[in-house]
Amino acid sequence: MPRPLSRRAALGLAAGLAPGLAFTGCGPNSPSPKAGSSVGGGTRTVRHARGESTVPARAERVVALDTDALDSAVTLGLAPVGASTVSAGAPFPSYLPADRLAGTKAVGTIGQPSLETIAALRPDLILSNQVRDDKRYDELSKIAPTVLSKTTGPTWKENVRLHAEALGRQSEAAAADAAYQAKLRDLVTALGGPARAGATRVEMARFLAGAPTRLYLNDTFVGSLFKDLGLGRPANQDKPGFSMEISPEQVDQAAADVVFYSVYGDAAKSDQGKITEGALWKNLDAVRNGRVFRVDDNLWMLGIGYTGAGLILDEIRKDLAPTGG
Repeated sequence: MPRPLSRRAALGLAAGLAPGLAFTGCGPNSPSPKAGSSVGGGTRTVRHARGESTVPARAERVVALDTDALDSAVTLGLAPVGASTVSAGAPFPSYLPADRLAGTKAVGTIGQPSLETIAALRPDLILSNQVRDDKRYDELSKIAPTVLSKTTGPTWKENVRLHAEALGRQSEAAAADAAYQAKLRDLVTALGGPARAGATRVEMARFLAGAPTRLYLNDTFVGSLFKDLGLGRPANQDKPGFSMEISPEQVDQAAADVVFYSVYGDAAKSDQGKITEGALWKNLDAVRNGRVFRVDDNLWMLGIGYTGAGLILDEIRKDLAPTGG
């Protein structure tokens, strides 16, 4: 069993947001005889997307079934006993400290976890969301108390608060949020202040193998970070929603002062070459001014939590305010 981090270590991670820096229905919510027991004993009731669950006072053997829950657990000082991965055989997100996950067992892929593998770990708490595991909620709840958020992405701070309540680690979550807010303020200053930040139109593009290129809108994790920083957004992307798709003939819709982009899958099977080698791309202000930055898809798409957010803010600072402002 991986050893949980000390409270001091957890608060140290939150304070620096580095390296980097989230409802079970009434029914079968109690841990089964196979479920692990909480250190110190005692229980609490947590309300979530599926109702209420009775959870250990301070859970220790946690299984995280999506990347946001995994980020929360690590940020708040836990080494989960199990977690899902993005695909079969894939590693856990590389932006998270490897030593924190050395004892974490893969329990299947996101949206398709192995109930048998989870049960064998004797967890005392399972964290996920309705998008991934709503249909498995009753089965998971028979293994251990299961807490679901409604979704992930733009609600990430609300989800962390839920995860912290379920884990009994609210003070660690408060420290993580305070560190994040401080880093935001410092970065805005480095960018030249609120007015200058707001006048800079920033976008996130993603080239996907076998699929159209996406420009991410406000109802996304990265969109929420841009908003928290007060950065400007292109008018066609400054709206609710997840993403808009563009073809190589629609690259003018990617006009912005700054373009961050990532690649998912085999770049040769995406539109990256067609787009970036074309005249429309080369005529974009961001391209002509040398303000196009490739970023880690693993971090910017999967780092949904305070640890991931902290690292993304560090990258934005490196790219947009390299002298520190």
